[in-house]
Amino acid sequence: MDLTRANEYIETFARLVEKKCVNPYEGDLRVGVDLGTANIVISVVDSIGNPIAGALYPASVVKDGLVLDYVGAVRIVRNLRQEVEDILGKKLMQAATAVPPGTVGGNAKAIANVVESSDMEVINIVDEPTAAASVLNIRDGAVVDVGGGTTGISILKGGEVIYTADEPTGGTHMSLVVAGNYKISFEEAEVLKKDPNRQREIFPVIRPVVEKMASIVKKHIAGYGVENIYVVGGACCFTEFENVFIKEIGIETIKPHRPLLVTPLGIALNCQK
Repeated sequence: MDLTRANEYIETFARLVEKKCVNPYEGDLRVGVDLGTANIVISVVDSIGNPIAGALYPASVVKDGLVLDYVGAVRIVRNLRQEVEDILGKKLMQAATAVPPGTVGGNAKAIANVVESSDMEVINIVDEPTAAASVLNIRDGAVVDVGGGTTGISILKGGEVIYTADEPTGGTHMSLVVAGNYKISFEEAEVLKKDPNRQREIFPVIRPVVEKMASIVKKHIAGYGVENIYVVGGACCFTEFENVFIKEIGIETIKPHRPLLVTPLGIALNCQK
């Protein structure tokens, strides 16, 4: 599948986040709040889905869909909301948010409560890979969202989600392996892992974690006739990531540009009742 248009769309949003600027818009705005394990992102699109503004903050207040630091999470979301409101010159009143596939009950409610405690009404909760599929405009295939703590999988047929799963492996596990290999702290390993100039050095170290992710995905998609896999999420940013999936699973694996920002943008697209 050609993701040229999707990549241009994601790049537009990335520029808005990095330059802290706003695109012209008319009409209502749709807002997404992504409470990730490694980053919290607020995304804003207009009524027809054009990216308008956004903001990102590295954080560790949520793990595997569980809110570990409620007060800290609320503070970060409030600050990001204020930052975006200052750029827009308009208050954000409603938002959608997302959870890993299979998150139910109190865990999903806690995520929503963080957003509502930040003075935005939650009008939709979507699972993360399904949000990503909205951006990539996928009707058939598997979307794999590789987050900090978990890897979420959604299988789509004819535009409908027919299967979801979530497994406890992600960027955190990569950092633990890096920390052990270099005998450094977890925090130092996180910084080293994200250094683009060290990717060639680091990837062989974390490759076994990626191979494990691939084996997990292969197990979940077995029997569903999946022809394409789409990987998103901050932990799949390594250049060779998708090649490991292709080798281990034997199915074409595609990674869009800026994979970290795909799910946050998709959450905003799903900000509707």
